Amino acid sequence: MLPGACRADPARPGRPQGLDPVVAVEMTRIAVIRNPKSHGNRMNPPGPTPEGVRLAEPFGRDALRTVLEDFAREGLDLLVIDGGDGTVRDVISLLPHTFGEDLPLLAVLPSGKTNVLAIDLGAQREWRLEEALNAARQAEPRIKERPPLRISWTDGHRPCLQGFFFGVGALVKATNLSQKVHKVGFFHNLAVGVTIATATFGALFGGARDEWREGVPARLTLDGQAQPGEERFAVVATALKRLPFGLKPFGAPREGLKILDVDAPPRKLLKALPLVLSGKAEPKLESMGYRRRDAQNVALAGCAPFVLDGEVFEGGELVITLGPALRFLVG
Repeated sequence: MLPGACRADPARPGRPQGLDPVVAVEMTRIAVIRNPKSHGNRMNPPGPTPEGVRLAEPFGRDALRTVLEDFAREGLDLLVIDGGDGTVRDVISLLPHTFGEDLPLLAVLPSGKTNVLAIDLGAQREWRLEEALNAARQAEPRIKERPPLRISWTDGHRPCLQGFFFGVGALVKATNLSQKVHKVGFFHNLAVGVTIATATFGALFGGARDEWREGVPARLTLDGQAQPGEERFAVVATALKRLPFGLKPFGAPREGLKILDVDAPPRKLLKALPLVLSGKAEPKLESMGYRRRDAQNVALAGCAPFVLDGEVFEGGELVITLGPALRFLVG
């Protein structure tokens, strides 16, 4: 298997056919991956871990993989991820290589700064480990499925990533800005709002070559069809249905891999932005350089860096698809 592949590790066989899903039986094998440096855990340190629940606080990808391999070897019914979007991204990126196809049920405790996935799942900000364990004990636990985005480099020299919110161009700049926003005390939806407002102000009133308006090299191909243009203000992708503040840049909530593709420099932004963010199906957006698309396979070339769930990564020749749906326990 190529190093960049994200297929299930053949050493981890899937659940034999004919067995009931794990949610049909009592969940007794439970583990927690906790990021002690996440905003919520630093502000409100968790209490003692309940007896019988395994806790790990690995530092770094190699340590995390070792922990997940141990959990997979011993067997796991429920894996609780106690951290922000970045912690979720790191865990789910390693699941195919550690658990193979026999994935445990997941639960996300919104302990990060923005918690976009938790918002989409409808998790309350106060949802902690005790509430998650109580939810798991229900006779019919509530489960939601979400397929992650799968980001692969075509050279195969880097392991693929899995996450839920991808962007190049303006999204990378906004992410770098958000780190400063967090340092002055804005978190959760407020941090998202301040970042969007500041980025919008720069894009509205900067010149054509202003840092907020200029494009990045990004050649886009959707399901084998090359899209016009070699520079873009932004390309954004997700498989989520709900975003903070009810924003709907991809249009009406729906299943699948959704794309927002914006020309550089953005045209008539003051007029287009409310239409884009509200999700309105306005045909004139296309002529203004704002395109919403659905795709199964996305290719992106140009080497511009990209952001995935709040962290910036080195760009390159990328392929974006949907991974198998993950099951999340919700309250």
